[in-house]
Amino acid sequence: MLVKSMRVGSHYSAETNKCQFNVWAPMREKLAVHIVHPQEKLIELKKDEWGYWQGEAKDIDLETLYFYQLDGETDRPDPASNWQPQGVHGPSKVVDHQKFTWNDTSWQGIPLAEMIIYELHVGTFTPEGTFAAIIPRLPELKDLGINTIEIMPVAQFPGDRNWGYDGVYLYGVQDSYGGPDGLKQLVNACHQVDISVILDVVYNHFGPEGNYLWDYGPYFTNKYNTPWGNAVNFDDECSNEVRNFFIENTLYWLDKYHIDGLRLDAVHAIYDMSAEPFLQQLAARVEEFSKSDGRKRYLIAESDLNDVRVLRSKEQGGFGHDAQWCDDFHHSLHSLLTGENSGYYSDFKSIECLKKSYKEGYVYTGEYSPHRKRNHGNSTLGFAGEKFVVCIQNHDQIGNRLIGERLSALVNFEALKLAAGALLISPFVPMLYMGEEYGEEAPFMYFVSHGDPNLVEAVRKGRAEEFKSFNWSGEVPDPQGEKVFMDSQLNWEKSREGKYKILRSFYKRLIELRKKIPALAKLDRTKTEVYNVADKNVLLLHRWEEKSSVLSLMNFEKESVTFEPQLPQGNWQKLLNSSDQEWIGNGAALPEKLLSGQTVTINPLSFAVYEE
Repeated sequence: MLVKSMRVGSHYSAETNKCQFNVWAPMREKLAVHIVHPQEKLIELKKDEWGYWQGEAKDIDLETLYFYQLDGETDRPDPASNWQPQGVHGPSKVVDHQKFTWNDTSWQGIPLAEMIIYELHVGTFTPEGTFAAIIPRLPELKDLGINTIEIMPVAQFPGDRNWGYDGVYLYGVQDSYGGPDGLKQLVNACHQVDISVILDVVYNHFGPEGNYLWDYGPYFTNKYNTPWGNAVNFDDECSNEVRNFFIENTLYWLDKYHIDGLRLDAVHAIYDMSAEPFLQQLAARVEEFSKSDGRKRYLIAESDLNDVRVLRSKEQGGFGHDAQWCDDFHHSLHSLLTGENSGYYSDFKSIECLKKSYKEGYVYTGEYSPHRKRNHGNSTLGFAGEKFVVCIQNHDQIGNRLIGERLSALVNFEALKLAAGALLISPFVPMLYMGEEYGEEAPFMYFVSHGDPNLVEAVRKGRAEEFKSFNWSGEVPDPQGEKVFMDSQLNWEKSREGKYKILRSFYKRLIELRKKIPALAKLDRTKTEVYNVADKNVLLLHRWEEKSSVLSLMNFEKESVTFEPQLPQGNWQKLLNSSDQEWIGNGAALPEKLLSGQTVTINPLSFAVYEE
């Protein structure tokens, strides 16, 4: 007999002034809700055959704070707490999800293929570091051409500074960011200006501080080793109920917070050998929810496996996710622009890598990977461009550097324009990282605010160990120090002046072209061709649709290159050249029109687009 789907956490009804409590604790003999505010009392719960304890409390105040009391001895916060106003060790708070007034009843979301994604971290996006402080910035993002924001994890974490990947209450919205109502206000405001919201969630591990799941049941298994210790239990004894906890969490974000999609962190670290994998089951439930709710919700996986099983439908033996992050594109472009070739960049040493990524997404589709010392990946044949989210910067690729340098600290202004062009003319879904559009120079470093000194020291040592495969020298910034957090905040005033303003305008123009021109707007990989110039780091990217054709020229050399381009048939008129003085370039060497058989010269680190 299969276990039924079960809501978890506290569920308040304003109509009845009652609250239903559900918690899974199969090994406990006794369990009660211990209300500690506004008046202390105990409410005994009853256990069902699956180990869920349930009960209803009357006359519940919305200021109610509670723990679960385990076996009459130990108080612990609710594993599915909606709000932890006193931090990860404090009591949980009852939330009335019905009281919020939504204004997005006609909202249908942005189709995945049309998304221009902007990843942001709530704590460093503004000086205030709150959901509310993001809302006044939405018009600027909208003006840039952004139609989707991706918010780094907001699940309650220790202290008030964290990337979000140390969350321990997956249903709780970080109190210092603004709590449940703060997130709802942000999502509501985004939908009012036609911006979708993707939320980053972490289902492969929990943070170490404030993680009390061990007291409740077998949420973890020692069958597998992970970078964070025992793996989350997705396929061992009692894994049905563990899966239910995560599936209900996904549906909770989609239902209670009107989130448009989830980005799943590092699914390659979800260990699951079952016949029906959790990731497949999750996608099926999200699809059911989308149909019942009347609009499509998306799952975007982060995976370094280069395995299209993530994207294949359930009928084809896949997980059925809508898209995945494609790191190979980033690595290929980053290596070309910076010359870095240590660590995993050692797999991406030539322009052939970027050429292949433009065609196939993955660079490794079964070939031998020198960094991994084994064959890696499989074929992406038949998968549309919208199945792959690509970027030139993201939180990982910046923050997991020794001192958190952005691309703007590694390459010159011409290379930043080239990188923007290379991203935004790709046949994939583009993602910007906050501040990228104007060349923000502040680093984005890894930061935490743990309360346990031993844990802090372990994090410091762990960070130092991570950097050993890269040829980076210098001291590792202290992740616990407030300085790394403050130094990582955006400097918005820069976007309104000098070269920063010009770069933002350049991004805006590229996004306009991407949306307006059918050959760029439709992500059809079968109508994409890439050519390279012999012995030179120069690419020509040709994309076309019916009655629309675009040719992009990219020179990754630090010197001008003269060559005779392989031109598709057509009358090619210039749309944009990064060398133009409008973009504070040195003046374009390429002509206004491209003709078959002519020899042309392209400036160093430059990018141009022509339309037929």
